[in-house]
Amino acid sequence: MKFMKLGSKPDFFQTDGDNIRYVATELATDLVVNVGDVKFYLHKFPLLSKSARLQKLVATTNENSDEIHIHDIPGGPAAFEICAKFCYGMTVTLNAYNVVATRCAAEYLEMYETVEKGNLVYKVEVFLNSSIFHSWKDSIIVLQTTRSLLPWSEEVKVVSHCLDSIASKASIDTSKVEWSYTYSLKKLPSDNGNEHWNGVGKQQVVPKDWWVEDLCGLQLDLYKRVINIIKTKGKLSGDVIGEALKAYSTRRLSGFSKGMIQGGDVIKNRLLVETVIHLLPAGSVPCSFLLKLLKAAILLECGEMEKSELISKIGQQLDEATVSDLLIQAPTEEALMYEVDIVQNLIEEFVTLDRSAQTDPSMEAEFQEIRSPRFLSHTSKVKVAKLVDGYLTEVSRDPNLPASKFVRLAEMVSNFSRPTHDGLYRAIDMYLKEHPGISKSERKRICKLMDCRKLSTDACMHAVQNERLPLRVVVQVLFFEQIRASASGGNSTPDLQGSIRALLPGGSHGSSRSTTTNTEEDWDAVPTAEEIKALKGELATLRLGDANRGVGNDRNANHGATNNSEKVAASKMKGLLMSKKIFSKLWSSKERNGEISSSNTSESPGSTSTNAEETKSTRSRSRRHSVS
Repeated sequence: MKFMKLGSKPDFFQTDGDNIRYVATELATDLVVNVGDVKFYLHKFPLLSKSARLQKLVATTNENSDEIHIHDIPGGPAAFEICAKFCYGMTVTLNAYNVVATRCAAEYLEMYETVEKGNLVYKVEVFLNSSIFHSWKDSIIVLQTTRSLLPWSEEVKVVSHCLDSIASKASIDTSKVEWSYTYSLKKLPSDNGNEHWNGVGKQQVVPKDWWVEDLCGLQLDLYKRVINIIKTKGKLSGDVIGEALKAYSTRRLSGFSKGMIQGGDVIKNRLLVETVIHLLPAGSVPCSFLLKLLKAAILLECGEMEKSELISKIGQQLDEATVSDLLIQAPTEEALMYEVDIVQNLIEEFVTLDRSAQTDPSMEAEFQEIRSPRFLSHTSKVKVAKLVDGYLTEVSRDPNLPASKFVRLAEMVSNFSRPTHDGLYRAIDMYLKEHPGISKSERKRICKLMDCRKLSTDACMHAVQNERLPLRVVVQVLFFEQIRASASGGNSTPDLQGSIRALLPGGSHGSSRSTTTNTEEDWDAVPTAEEIKALKGELATLRLGDANRGVGNDRNANHGATNNSEKVAASKMKGLLMSKKIFSKLWSSKERNGEISSSNTSESPGSTSTNAEETKSTRSRSRRHSVS
């Protein structure tokens, strides 16, 4: 720490109790100065020779009184004592902790060069400009002491000079950092401590964010001013400033790193969070940090403008988020467990950016400059779609989550083509499991979100045995799995087994359920245990047939195995199949809604594409295939 000694005479100041100060000399004192609760017994000549203010005060006092009062001097009795000792020529030591108070007190007492050459104001200014403002840590200490001395510290420009000194040093090229600093954010090579020095024989690697920890001790108002000046200088990247704001938030908000706020002054914490939100450059911090800020903003009831700004920032980086990041606990008085509406706003922000980029290419280029080149890419959209699937799976455990909110969230990313719908199927299954009392129409609407053709083999096997799914969905899963199995066997036209072919127009007539009148209700209802058992048998038969095709090299033998499979499947599906009219109605409805590319899969190869081609065509159209 830098220091400066003034004067050369011994210190003759004595104390008498807590409130009396006097100079122990042979000459009797002739002036009493009251500073707060402390009385100073001093001599007029040394004081009046250097202080214009004391001259005025003495001149205006009663001739019969030798007592004056200065209760409003900045720095109080301690600062006045330093000024008084300077007037006597006694030795005083200035350092980073007392220099601002001394400077403000000297200003108050009007100890200028016009009163006497080499006066205190001049000497303190020399010390500040030649030593304090050249020192990194002393500048920070001095800046911290200025808050208790406002507005005097502002008027004498100590605050502005400190701010500029700190901001300039933080913005300097790291190769020119030649002072010690505190750094424990990351371990550096050969780093055994947290005090660093970029000198000869010492640590040579200086990180770009070397300064962020030392500034965490500043109060919010001063910290905000430092960061704004650093941003104005424009020499540091947004990432470095973002790192500084992360460190400051973590240090100043208890529990913030765990996604909560533990104790402290609510008003101060709220102001801190709102300030950090405003200071953050776009794309400067990870999405996980932004979501922690959002959780804090909700807990502290920050303003709607700040929350909207934060939601906008998060929306630009939503593909970086994880499911746990999005699980924002709702207040205990709320019906829902999680803040689903907030997450819906985040997704809406991302979707809006996608639409804007599609209609205005220049906007996409602008965001690409802010973030990485993959922004709004297909990969980003797929990540967000999978994120929503995982989020829906978790929030589905809330028994109070309405089906409308579930559907709304899923539909928002329906245009983001996923290679598989397994995640969405898990979410749907979880919701149906936790909400067994929903209506048939809600169950149907939820299941329409899923494209059965995009389920993996394992998901298909699970779905066929899932008693919570409507019967129509189970049969459709089985149907598309048969198509996939047939295509994998090398057939361009799927060789449907008889029991499945009967579900299509032109299939088998005569069904044991042909007399059923309430067909839509039957298909929207969950399957019975017997129907599930029959569908399991169908799937097993399908697997057996596929295995026979892969092993058998003899066409006749393979054909015989397939015929045998059809007989077994038909037997197991007895009592399940509807009439041709019912299935014609089902599939014609699906065809009108654009849900399948062809209503008759038994046509010639020229009119029916393979599974791979169908998938490619589906992606090129970039639309969701719902399930009736």
